[in-house]
Amino acid sequence: MTQTAPLVAAAGFSPEQRRALTVLGISQTLGGAGMAAGITVGALLAQDLLGSTGLAGLPAALYTAGAAFGAAGLGRVGQRFGRRPALALGNGIAALGSAGVVAGAATRWPVLLLTALFVYGAGTVTGLLARYAGADLAPPERRGRAAGTVLLAMTLGAVVGPNLTGPTGDLADTWGLPRLTGPFLLATVAYVAAALVLVVWLRPDPLPPAPPRAPGAARSGRPAPGVITGATVMITAQLVMIAVMTMTPVHMADHGHTAQAVGLVIALHVGAMFLPSPLSGLLADRIGGRRVAAAAGAVLLSAGLLASLAPPASVPLLACALVLLGAGWNMALLGGTAMLTDAAPAENRAAVQGLADVGTSVAGATGGMASGLVMGGGGYPVLAAAAGALALAVIPAVAMSGSRST
Repeated sequence: MTQTAPLVAAAGFSPEQRRALTVLGISQTLGGAGMAAGITVGALLAQDLLGSTGLAGLPAALYTAGAAFGAAGLGRVGQRFGRRPALALGNGIAALGSAGVVAGAATRWPVLLLTALFVYGAGTVTGLLARYAGADLAPPERRGRAAGTVLLAMTLGAVVGPNLTGPTGDLADTWGLPRLTGPFLLATVAYVAAALVLVVWLRPDPLPPAPPRAPGAARSGRPAPGVITGATVMITAQLVMIAVMTMTPVHMADHGHTAQAVGLVIALHVGAMFLPSPLSGLLADRIGGRRVAAAAGAVLLSAGLLASLAPPASVPLLACALVLLGAGWNMALLGGTAMLTDAAPAENRAAVQGLADVGTSVAGATGGMASGLVMGGGGYPVLAAAAGALALAVIPAVAMSGSRST
C-alpha cells in the first residue's frame, strides 16, 4: 500500500506491528504532501503579501513556532489519551491551518494569513511526532529502523507535493484564487485524508493511554543525560536546516529561476530529508545514535559551504547543497531520536518527546526569522556558510561529550 511495506516486512516486525506501521505510512504519505506546501511557497506568499524580503522568513518562523505549541500539546494528548487521537488531531489542525492560509491570501489579509500559518505549523508537527509512534511498536534494538520507516513514508508525498506547484496553481487560478495558494489547497485535502486514515485504521493504539498518576506519587527527577543530548542535537540541526531551506526559494526567485525550478530543488531537498531514514535508523541501531549524530555535523557543514559557493544560476549545485542539507538533518534527527527514546522513562515518554520537539520547533522558528534578516543584511552565501559552521561546531561536540558522560 506504500513504499514502506517491503521494509516493514524485511525488518521482521510482527503482523500487528506491520499493520500499524503500514497505516502510519499511509497517513505520513498524505501528510508529506501537505507539509511540502509551507516549504515550497510559504516564504513566497509572505514576500508577495508583505512586500519585503526581510520578512520572507516570517512564515517559517510562524509555522515552526506553531509547531512548538503543537508538539507540547499533542505530546500531552498522546500521553493522556494515546497516539491515535493525538496524531489524528494534529492532522486535523494542519488541514484547518491550510484552509486559513488560502483564505488569508485570497482576501490579502496579512493577519489571517500569518495566524493560519501558525495553526498550520501546530498541525504539521504531527509528521515528525509520528516517528515516535513507530518506535513504540519496536523492541529497543529495532527502534531506529521503525522510526526511520515511518519517516520514509513522508517521502512520496513530500517529493510529489512541490512538483504539483504548477498544476495546483493552475487550479487555484481557475477558481479565482492566487496561484501560490495551490499547494495549500492540496494540503487541506491531504491532511483531512490523513486524519481519517488514522481514526479509522490505527488500531490498536501504538502507545495506550497512560494510567492516572496515583495521589502522592513521586515525579521524575532531572532528565537523563541522553534526553538532553538527543534534544540538543535535534534542535541544532533544525535551526540550521530551516534557516537555509527557507531562504533558498527566495534566493532562487531573486535570480530569475522559475517556480518549477524552485519546486524541483525543494522536492529533492525534502526527499533527502526522509529518503535516507531507514539507513539512518539502521545505523543508529548498529553503531549508536551518538555516532550518527556526530557525522551529521560534517554533512551539514558540507551543505552550507556548497550552498554558499554555488553560483546563483546553477540549479544543479543548489540542488546538491539542499540534498546534503536534508540528509544531514535526517541523520541528526534519527540519531537524536534514538538517544532520547532510549533515555526517556516509559511512564512519561510521550510528554518528554513532545517537549523535545518543542525545543526543535522553537529552534526552527528562530532559524526562520533570523534567516530573512541575515540574508537581507549579508546575503544568501553568508547565511549558508554560517549555518554550516554552526552545525559542525555544536552537533559533534554535544553528541560525543554525551557519550563520555553516560
